[in-house]
Amino acid sequence: MNENRSFFDRLNHWTRTSIGLKIFIIGFLVLILLIPVSMVEDLIYERQQYQQNAIEEVSSKWGTEQTLTGLILSVPYYTYNTVKNDDGSEKLIKKKQVAHFLPDQLNISGNISPEKRYRGIYEVVVYNSTLKISGTFEKPNFKKLNIEASNATWDKATISLGLSDLRSIQNEVQLNWLKEKVYFEPGLKSNDVVQSGISANVLTDSVTSSYPFELTLEFNGSKGLSFTPLGKTTIVDIQSNWAEPSFDGAFLPDTREVTQEGFNAHWKVLHLNRNYPQQFTGGIQVRPSDFGVRLIMPVDQYRKSTRSVKYAVMIISLTFLIYFFSQIKTSIRIHPIQYLIIGLALCLFFTLLIALSEHMSFYLAYFTGSISIVVLITSYSYFIFKNSLLTKVLAGLLVMLYGFIYIIIQLQDYSLLIGSVALFVILGFIMYMSRNIDWYNIGNDS
Repeated sequence: MNENRSFFDRLNHWTRTSIGLKIFIIGFLVLILLIPVSMVEDLIYERQQYQQNAIEEVSSKWGTEQTLTGLILSVPYYTYNTVKNDDGSEKLIKKKQVAHFLPDQLNISGNISPEKRYRGIYEVVVYNSTLKISGTFEKPNFKKLNIEASNATWDKATISLGLSDLRSIQNEVQLNWLKEKVYFEPGLKSNDVVQSGISANVLTDSVTSSYPFELTLEFNGSKGLSFTPLGKTTIVDIQSNWAEPSFDGAFLPDTREVTQEGFNAHWKVLHLNRNYPQQFTGGIQVRPSDFGVRLIMPVDQYRKSTRSVKYAVMIISLTFLIYFFSQIKTSIRIHPIQYLIIGLALCLFFTLLIALSEHMSFYLAYFTGSISIVVLITSYSYFIFKNSLLTKVLAGLLVMLYGFIYIIIQLQDYSLLIGSVALFVILGFIMYMSRNIDWYNIGNDS
């Protein structure tokens, strides 16, 4: 009986004094806390999906992201082939095809007027755009396509204008063509180039040397606006009062000016800059040459929250390390359950950050969430340490830690550099603090 009690006494003493066991338990708790951290990441993804659904819902009713493609002059023509019948007689086969011609000059100018709409707590950026489109078509040259001009049906020529979402068109689209007014009708006579758009029958002949055109298009959209450079020379001038544009696509603006009041952007694209000709028959891919502008939101709280969660393991580990060294230096006994409670409080910070950032700026949400957690942990730690000075030191270190994480989140381009230097400094500080600790005799001293 005494031997059993002696064994349990030694076991109890070892569990209370073993540094190796404490380190193992702390490491195990850090791994356990990765479970709520992963749940926070799932929560961020879920909230992002809710936001995306809200954007899609508003966009589907107002107007989706728009791509303007046009104008395209299409002229039908006939080919004739002679085939022999089984009896040796010949039969003439007549087949209708379409030749497409792109404008020699294409000018697009106008403005984008954005506004914010709300679906629940989510903010969605939509816009109204008014564009003036003008330019000229050169007389179709069928010889370059190895087609007899006499086989063309000039009176069946059509003009096509591609637009991604036709529901958003706000006015009758009137085309000034050869000093005459022509109205567009919904749908396309040919889907060789674009799949969605409007078209109009126009007068052409084999005599006129060029066809000037002009039209005004007013439509709604969301997220962004793109253009397809179909002209031999395509010039696009866009202005807006949106101060956070993102220019993307195959071509960036030649000149741009972005201020707090909005932006102006100018593109000039030549036919040599893209990989399709000015005249062709059959289908062709033109979308790879698209370019334009996206109206991005100034603040994406979910992206920043995701970046902050990536540092969760570092926050938990460093906080536990502070408690561990406090325990070693002062012989304070901290139970694993107390470590676990503190770790759960640290995980709660990220949930607070997500919830608060949906209703206020990310800066204010981060400040409110971090201060709340620091006060909570500091208050709890005071009853563990029973030492006001040690509690104040802990509070100061936690404030520095959360401040450091915020700086890393804000300075995205330099986050790796700053993070690496900071970790180097922290490791050096740990080495300095533990330089005089006799790890083998800590348990014996207890």
